Amino acid sequence: MTTPLGSLQQDWKSFEQAHVWHPYAAMPAAVPPFAVSSASGVRLKLEDGRELIDGMSSWWAAIHGYNHPVLNAAIQSQLGKMSHVMFGGLTHKPAAELAALLVELTPEPLDQVFFADSGSVAVEVAIKMALQYWYAKGCTEKQSLLTVRGGYHGDTFGAMAVCDPVTGMHHLFSHALPKHYFAPAPSCPFSGEWDDTCIAEFRALLQAHYQQIAAVILEPIVQGAGGMRFYSPEYLRQVRALCDEYGVLLIFDEIATGFGRTGKLFAADHAGISPDIMCVGKALTGGYMTLAATLATREISGQISQNGTPFMHGPTFMANPLACAVAISSIKLLLESPWRARVAAIETQLQQGFESCRGLPGIHDVRTLGAIGVIEFDDPLDMAWIQPLLVEKGVWLRPFGKLLYAMPSFIIDDEELHKIIAVMTEVTQLVSHNHG
Repeated sequence: MTTPLGSLQQDWKSFEQAHVWHPYAAMPAAVPPFAVSSASGVRLKLEDGRELIDGMSSWWAAIHGYNHPVLNAAIQSQLGKMSHVMFGGLTHKPAAELAALLVELTPEPLDQVFFADSGSVAVEVAIKMALQYWYAKGCTEKQSLLTVRGGYHGDTFGAMAVCDPVTGMHHLFSHALPKHYFAPAPSCPFSGEWDDTCIAEFRALLQAHYQQIAAVILEPIVQGAGGMRFYSPEYLRQVRALCDEYGVLLIFDEIATGFGRTGKLFAADHAGISPDIMCVGKALTGGYMTLAATLATREISGQISQNGTPFMHGPTFMANPLACAVAISSIKLLLESPWRARVAAIETQLQQGFESCRGLPGIHDVRTLGAIGVIEFDDPLDMAWIQPLLVEKGVWLRPFGKLLYAMPSFIIDDEELHKIIAVMTEVTQLVSHNHG
């Protein structure tokens, strides 16, 4: 089928809806996507002229907002030198400079950096590192992973296999995925008193199967797309001690939590510990370009690379210079800003604003941590009417399952955040009123 370019220019949205498949959507989508013409700061301008305050920061990545002059300049400057060059056998300064920043900022002793082109791929790389590490040590029976229920680590096959196999988004593929070990989701709240029974089943699984387990993989502190749950830093400290005791590697998936989202630069900082492997992405480039990285210890790289053995992975667009350049600029922009104070202020405003929703009929929980605010309902939300209503009210949010949540850019001002909170509260009251 051919489409005349002239007619496409006149009615591109109809063509898009008929031919372009969106994430986690039927074809065509039940709710047609809203067409964006431009974005600046924390505002999205739609093709029909409406303007939305973005409460999602483009799936938690655009921490500095949109169309930032500093990040624009970084890409423009790099573009004049080279937009891309293969990383096999070649290298460039932006990759080295970004790696140096990541090594400096992440917990010691993470000092080996492997660049990938998405969060899912960074998780695949982490899993392959763990498996190849134990293979190099002659422990070929260590082929499985241990994780917790309620987690989400990406949409590629290795990543899907460590997402929740029952309540997660990938149960349709369970017959084709490798089988791993799953402990219960951490039940200990972020700021609650520690209860050792919270880790008991995890400990029992590790004790029973450590000879087959290559690594534990977790989203530290915040389980993101699997349910937006927050849990105790003590859980991470317990997991680190158990991994050391039983000779198992520890992987932290910081793709959603990295670069200040939880109030610390990395969620691992809440517990004061370091994993053996860490994945970062999303906010790494300030939401400008797709880029991720998997960091590991020298012990892991050295074991894999003994006798000159290569690590068997290599994305085509690995360490893209444009993406590296904007990532350097984004990280420096973050570090030079009062980001801790901004995130703390966002947290306070979210806590205070959502308090009226607590205890309403049909509301299961209300929780906040850093620049994350979550309203969890008893029943799944009906996107067919909630999404258009949110747009009509002038905000962009993307509810899923039973969750209505906000993860705004750090630059959002009080008035803009107040508008998001007011709309979320209004929608919550509507759902609550219709409950039952």
